[in-house]
Amino acid sequence: MDLKKILTISGKPGLFQLIAQSKERIIVESLIDKSRIPVYPTNKVSSLEDISIFTNSEEVPLKDVLRKIFTIENGGKAIDPKSDNAALKKYMSSILPDYDQTKVYVSDMKKLFSWYNSLLENNLLSFTEEEKEEAKMKKENTTTEKE
Repeated sequence: MDLKKILTISGKPGLFQLIAQSKERIIVESLIDKSRIPVYPTNKVSSLEDISIFTNSEEVPLKDVLRKIFTIENGGKAIDPKSDNAALKKYMSSILPDYDQTKVYVSDMKKLFSWYNSLLENNLLSFTEEEKEEAKMKKENTTTEKE
């Protein structure tokens, strides 16, 4: 799963996929309605690759959090982001028990679960490449240890 090309744009709802790039702007496609729009340097744009969730000990990359949700839900949808605050906090605790409750707000949780569901609906959640890479790394480490 390549989160580098999945973007969030301040002031615009949902997620966007990077389509093209030039000096003056980028062209993105909405994951909600598939409309394409230009985005200029004056817009605040963040790649999901650069986003992390605060915990009491470290920052956990968004990719790892999405993988945990995917595993817990067996590839199904996450909780409805419109659920009540207590349910969202309880669900977040089941995913990331040590999330920093002073820095991770309910609004952040709503975005996280909304993003997860959107990525799932658009078939953009794939962890098979990473699992293959992890298996390869483990195999190499085992081989190195035996030598």
